[in-house]
Amino acid sequence: MGTSTHDERTVLVTGANSGIGLAAAVRAAAAGFRVVGTVRSEAKAAVLHEAAEAAGVEVASDLLDVSDTDGCAEVIERHRPWGLVNNAGFPVIGAVEDVVDDEARAVFEVMTLAPMRLARLALPHMRAAGGGRIVNVSSVYGFTTTPFSGWYQGTKHALEALSDALRMEVAADGIQVVLVQPGGFRTGIWAENDAGAERRAGSRYAEGYRRSLALTHRFLPIMGEPDGAAKMIVGALTTRSPRARYLAGNDAWVIALVDRVALTSVKDRLTRLTLGL
Repeated sequence: MGTSTHDERTVLVTGANSGIGLAAAVRAAAAGFRVVGTVRSEAKAAVLHEAAEAAGVEVASDLLDVSDTDGCAEVIERHRPWGLVNNAGFPVIGAVEDVVDDEARAVFEVMTLAPMRLARLALPHMRAAGGGRIVNVSSVYGFTTTPFSGWYQGTKHALEALSDALRMEVAADGIQVVLVQPGGFRTGIWAENDAGAERRAGSRYAEGYRRSLALTHRFLPIMGEPDGAAKMIVGALTTRSPRARYLAGNDAWVIALVDRVALTSVKDRLTRLTLGL
């Protein structure tokens, strides 16, 4: 069991059955929080509990599809979290013209609307408790853009803008809003990208998808473990004065530097050459 160091404050982590969400839930419990990880099935809840047991901590679970408005309200009312870690999400690989409306709506629902919905529902409870912490898991894609991930990146750009607005709106209530921007970490998202590219068979961008995935596979061996990003998330929960943004991963720092100093025309040209566009 983790030693209680945070007065049993409840932290709710969405998408807590794998990758960064799972690592964050376990690490937050080890830091002394009462952690509730939301998952979409009993099978995924079992994965969370097994990981917590292996780490010697206790993590509660609750079933939630973050696109379910009523379900979000019920979970927030049930747990009244001091801390909220919005991590749930899924990848969408596809050129802008290859992604249909229903698919685009689904990704914005899960990765932009849902985090803001959960934050909105949690705010009254945080105010009543005298403060709180909202950590939104963004990405390096929250400030940069590449081909074939535009819809996913669009959700992260929007999440960052909304987080910036919310941070200023609730600061006077002692509620702090933080963005964590991971680079590449070894999670299941990359296998999902492979499957997503297969669904685009016949696209005029097929060669670009192939090159993009090949490049990703080349970098997989040097990507960090999810716990590296989880450490940033729990640091944002535990520090007295968190920063507005935390870059997670060495590649995230490199991408941020290149994005800041390189000319757009040069970046575009190099990207197009790499992907055969």
